[in-house]
Amino acid sequence: MPDAAAPGSPEPPTVGSAEPNPLRGLTRYTTYKRRWFFLLVVSLLNCSNAMLWLSFAPVADKIAHYFRLSMTEINWLSLIFLVMSIPFGIVATWILDSCGLRCSTILCAWLNAIGSVIRLFPCLGFMGNYNFTYLMIGQSFCAVAQVLVIFSPAKLAALWFPEHQRATANMIATMSNPLGVLLANMVSPALVKKEEDIPLMIGFYIIPAGLACFLSSACIWESVPPTPPSLGAATSTSEPFLSGMWILLRNKAYAILALCFGGGIGAFSAFSALLEQILCVKGYSNEFSGLCGALFIGFGIIGAFLLGLYVDKTKQFIEATKVGFCLTTLAAIAFAVVSQIQGQMVWIAVVCSLFGFFGFSICPICFELVVECSYPVGEGTSTGLVFVIGQIEGVIIMVLLEALTIQRSNAGPSKCQLQEDTTLDWTNSMLLLAGLFCIFSCIFVIFFHTPYKRLQAEANTPYRPHGAGKDEEDGASAQ
Repeated sequence: MPDAAAPGSPEPPTVGSAEPNPLRGLTRYTTYKRRWFFLLVVSLLNCSNAMLWLSFAPVADKIAHYFRLSMTEINWLSLIFLVMSIPFGIVATWILDSCGLRCSTILCAWLNAIGSVIRLFPCLGFMGNYNFTYLMIGQSFCAVAQVLVIFSPAKLAALWFPEHQRATANMIATMSNPLGVLLANMVSPALVKKEEDIPLMIGFYIIPAGLACFLSSACIWESVPPTPPSLGAATSTSEPFLSGMWILLRNKAYAILALCFGGGIGAFSAFSALLEQILCVKGYSNEFSGLCGALFIGFGIIGAFLLGLYVDKTKQFIEATKVGFCLTTLAAIAFAVVSQIQGQMVWIAVVCSLFGFFGFSICPICFELVVECSYPVGEGTSTGLVFVIGQIEGVIIMVLLEALTIQRSNAGPSKCQLQEDTTLDWTNSMLLLAGLFCIFSCIFVIFFHTPYKRLQAEANTPYRPHGAGKDEEDGASAQ
C-alpha cells in the first residue's frame, strides 16, 4: 500500500499526443515516502566509495613511509579505480538493468564494505609483509563497487521519483561522490598527525562503508515501487541490454553527448589529479592547492544544487547544459592563464571556484539529458556507457597532459618536493586542456539537438500529479 494517495479528478484532455493513450483510465501514478530513504542509502554509498578512493592521496608521503611503498605504488591505489571502471563498467550496466536497482545496490555495498576491511590487513602484524597486495586488493573491491553505485542515480530518480523531482534526486545522489572526495581531503590529514595514526584513519573509513552496507541489506526491500511515479518509470527498462546498446550506438544525439560530456568527465578527472603538480611549480604550497581543490568541489556542489532545482521546474535541459558548457570553457581558459603566473592566489582560488561551479553543476543535468535522448533504453545502460567513455577519455587526456610538460633546469619558485634540480612547465598542457573544452563546447552547442523522448512519452498520461511544482511528501496519484 502506498504511504498516502489522493484520488484523481476527472480525466483532463491528453497533453502532447495526437493518438489516444491505451493506458488511459487504467494506470495510477503514486509516489512513496521511502523513495527518500533509498536516495539516502545510495548517496551514503556513493560518498563512502569516493572517500575510500581518495583516502590515501592527501597523506601519500606518510602512507608510503609507513608501509614501505614507493610513490608509484601509492598512486596506483587511486589509479586502480580508473582502470577497473573500463572493463567492469559494461558488466555493471548489465547488472543494473537486468538484475535491478536493489540487487546492484546491495552488491555494491558489500563489495565496498569488504574492500574497506581488507585495507586494514596491512596494519595487523600477523598478516605478513604483503602491504601493497592487501591494499591493492581492498582498493580493487572498492573500485568494482564504484561502477555499480555511480550508475545508480539516474536509475533511482527514474524509477522512484516523479518528473518534477527527478533532476533534484539525480543531483543529490550524483553530487554525493564529489562530496566524498571533499571529505577525504579533510578527514585524512586531520586524522593522520603522525604515522602511528594511519591504522586509525583506515579504520575510520570502514564506518560509513559498513553503515551503508547495513542499511542497504536490511532496509531496502524492492527495486521498484509497487506503483510507478510516472509513465517513464513504468517503461524505464523496456529495452533489453544488448538491444539497448545497439540503439545507443546508432543514436546520433547520444553519441555527441557521450563524446562531449564524457570528455568533460575525463578532463575534470585529470584536472583533479594534477592540480597540486600544476600549482606547486609556480610556488604555491600544497595547502593552497588543497584549498583550491576544496573550492573546486564545494562550489560545484552548490552549483549542481541550484541548477537542479531550476531544471526541475523549467525542464530546460539542453539550454542549461549548453550555457554551462560555455561558461565552463571560459573558466578553463582563465585557469590556463592565471595558473602560469606567480603570486595570483586570489585569482586562482576564484577561477577554481567558478570552474567547479559551472562544470559540476551540469553533471547531474547531463545524466538526465542522457536518459531523455536515449529513452526507452534502460537508465543504467545509457548512463553507464557515458561514464565508461569518460574514463577512457580521462586516461587519454591525462597521458597527453603529462606528455606535453617540459622540464626546465631552473627550478625557480617551485615547491614540489620531488623535483629539486628541475621543474615541469605545464603551459602547453593547460593550453591543451582549455582547447579541449573549447572543442567539446563547440561540438555540443552546434550539433546537439534532441527531443525529450521520456517527457514526450509521459505527456500521454491522462492526468498529471497534483502540485507538480512542489514536493509531495504524502504522495500523488492519477487515475
